[in-house]
Amino acid sequence: MTTQAAPPPGGAGPAPAQVSAEEFARVQQSPEFAELRSSYRSFAFPLTVAFIAWYLLYVLLSNYAGGFMGTKLFGNVNVALVLGLAQFATTFLIAWLYSRHAAARLDPKARAIKDRLEGGA
Repeated sequence: MTTQAAPPPGGAGPAPAQVSAEEFARVQQSPEFAELRSSYRSFAFPLTVAFIAWYLLYVLLSNYAGGFMGTKLFGNVNVALVLGLAQFATTFLIAWLYSRHAAARLDPKARAIKDRLEGGA
């Protein structure tokens, strides 16, 4: 099956070298790949667990602590609204932190592994 679509912009460079399954397996077993995976996991897993715990706390408080969640803080704003909005703020904060972590620690390691794999070094 072929397509008549034009190549994507910026695709004027040489095509990446074809990499064999053995080379992928070798890279996957390398210390550099293990370090990359460890860097990712050491950031993603704790934040995922923390966010899920924070979300479940919000759900449990909403279900079982109605009096507390209904406490008015000012005007018509109560604890439930503030904590609900904090869920959104937390989501965006985690996304921002992850993008910084990835740019600083994950992307350079991944790029080095990719360049070495495609370059055959």
